[in-house]
Amino acid sequence: MFRLFLEGGVWFMSILTILLIAIFFAAWKAPRWVKEIGSIARSGGFFSLLVGLRQMFDALQKVGDQREAVTSVFDLVSPNVLFGGLKVAMIPVIYGIIIYIVSRIVCIVQKPKL
Repeated sequence: MFRLFLEGGVWFMSILTILLIAIFFAAWKAPRWVKEIGSIARSGGFFSLLVGLRQMFDALQKVGDQREAVTSVFDLVSPNVLFGGLKVAMIPVIYGIIIYIVSRIVCIVQKPKL
């Protein structure tokens, strides 16, 4: 579990973990904020994906600039490395979606009974 935390990027995973903790505090003190905090976590996960893809494309561009005859991205880097990077970039997205699901469950549990 800690390995996934480090692979997902310490900054984004830390922010998402703080948002997860904030959901439980909000459930206790400010129940109306639970849904919003979950939405922020989901958006933060997708934002981390975009930042990770940008970094990956910058690295591929630098490698492409060093080589002259490049016809496809697979001439630059092997598919295993490319898809391994995409797999790592998806870790914060999955974590953000899990936090969003937790926030929705907390909202359902807190709803007043009819």
